[in-house]
Amino acid sequence: MRFEILGSLRMTDADRTFTISAPKVECLLAAMLVRAGNVTSTDQLCAGIWRDDPPRRATATLHVYISQLRKMLKGANAEPSPIVTRFPGYVLELGDHTLDAHDFQRLAQQGRAAARAGRHGEVSALCGQALSLWRGTVLGELRGGDIVDEFATWAEETRLECVELRNEADLALGRHRELVGPLYALVSKHPLIEAFHRQLMLALYRSDRRADALQAFHAVRSSLDRELGISPCRQLHELHQEILLDSGAALTRAA
Repeated sequence: MRFEILGSLRMTDADRTFTISAPKVECLLAAMLVRAGNVTSTDQLCAGIWRDDPPRRATATLHVYISQLRKMLKGANAEPSPIVTRFPGYVLELGDHTLDAHDFQRLAQQGRAAARAGRHGEVSALCGQALSLWRGTVLGELRGGDIVDEFATWAEETRLECVELRNEADLALGRHRELVGPLYALVSKHPLIEAFHRQLMLALYRSDRRADALQAFHAVRSSLDRELGISPCRQLHELHQEILLDSGAALTRAA
């Protein structure tokens, strides 16, 4: 079975897809998948399910939910449930099962290594594979508990890192024209991430759109000043000057 949490929580087995309709049991499984392979205490699981308002018999109710979840996840061939009791709580042991978040983390790590080695084609492919695993907002309706929220924050930051790495690789591979549209969308959605603005300026400049590249700098400068009262970083200023001078240095910066 494959567990997927880079979006809504679901499970797939061959051609079938499963979801859990009971909200509290779904919250429990989400927390255990986020910490797959690690023991999660009873107190942590209760906090993940009921936040700051646990019922009087929260621990007993948790045991009932664990029993229900074990039955749901038990294999059709009498395979043991992946949920194991281990003091001071429980652990979900994947065994032969897979988790999309683990694949995402592996691909992201391989992408970083390829970037350090300057293997641009490999970076683009690996980061592209990592990003293709995302189906939407990570565990969107299950947010609110510390375990899920911390994971969601890590996952989103790593996703943005993969986007940045792939953009850099694609710029180095001469794919600047096809990056312009996606980069405009990125700076609109993430106006305070200066790396995306720099990549947009460079992609525009290399696409013979010097005026648009300069306009992109003025846009991020205005946004940063308005939102935070700061000016763009040194890299943005230097790229702006290179574009103003039309020196050609910007054309080879990421090559």
